[in-house]
This record gives sequence, C-alpha cells and structure tokens, in this order.
Amino acid sequence: MNPLFIIEHLEPKMWPWCIIEYKHMSKIVGKQNLLITNTKSKLMTGFAKTEAKSIGQLNPKNACILDPAATKTLTPTDAKQFDCFIFGGILGDDPPQERTKEELGSVPGERRNLGNKQMSTDTAIHVVWKIVHGMMLKEMQFQDTITLKIGNQEEIILPYRYLLKNNKPILAPGLEMYLKKMKGF
Repeated sequence: MNPLFIIEHLEPKMWPWCIIEYKHMSKIVGKQNLLITNTKSKLMTGFAKTEAKSIGQLNPKNACILDPAATKTLTPTDAKQFDCFIFGGILGDDPPQERTKEELGSVPGERRNLGNKQMSTDTAIHVVWKIVHGMMLKEMQFQDTITLKIGNQEEIILPYRYLLKNNKPILAPGLEMYLKKMKGF
C-alpha cells in the first residue's frame, strides 16, 4: 500500500498555479494518495482528496513532515516506517525562512529533509515518491534554478531545485505556459 501524501495549502487563495502543481502531484502519486488540507475549494475534486481542516486539526498518525531545516535526510529504509508524508505548500522566500517550522511546527511527526536546497512542492512530492519506491536521493539528478523566457526581453527565474529527466527539468505540465501568459508579477 502506498503512503498518503498530504499538502497543507498555505496560500491565501487557490491560485491557478496551485491547481497546475496539484494536478501534477496527482499524476505522480495518484488521486487516492493525495490529500490537500486547509482548503474549502472544490477545484481539486477530480484529481485529489480535500479537507477543509488544517493538518494540525487532523492529528495524523505515523507522519513524516518534510522540512528543509530537518537534520536527517529521508532514505528508502526510513521512508517505509511512515504512513503519510506532509508537505507545506509554502514556496516563495529565497533564501528560505524556515516557514515549515513556523507553519507546521505543532503537527506531530518526525521531520526529514530532501537535501539542502528548496524544491517546488511538486518536485518534493516526486522525490519522496521515488524514495518511497527505493531510490536514494543521491541517485537523482537535479537542476538548481530555472530561467524561463517570457518575452523578447523578459524572463522569470524559479530559484528552486527541480528533478531532471533526460537532462531537462521536470516542471508541472502547463506551468510554463501559465507563467508566460500571466499579466504582471
């Protein structure tokens, strides 16, 4: 049986980019293994389970909280002991401000990291999925920071770590197009 992957939605609303990343997460782990908490939005019903309560109110058992500031790195052997993995959807600060501790500090569970670089939440889910299925973090290839051209003289820099497949960073399908069409940042 696969573990449950729980995203604590921490954005003030359900942004279109959140939906794009949540759909990507669902493709990686499957709808039955993805729970998005702290949201009343019905936009995810086709690809994820949702819960209006915060993860802290649900009191999960046998949980691993993914925290970049944790001292221990998740391994395949270690991952087998957990029934669920909790991720805080809290990107944005560069450098990171240890918001996982602030936002999920009271949630019971053991804390693990995925290395010393901040990842997009869908990348973190993908990495944990691979670790759960036996791959060591050091066996994975990554690219730090992606620059997307959005016009003749404009670009967006995504200062996070992304998994590579065939030497290309794995982005949520539709994310690049969405960012190129956005009006203002």
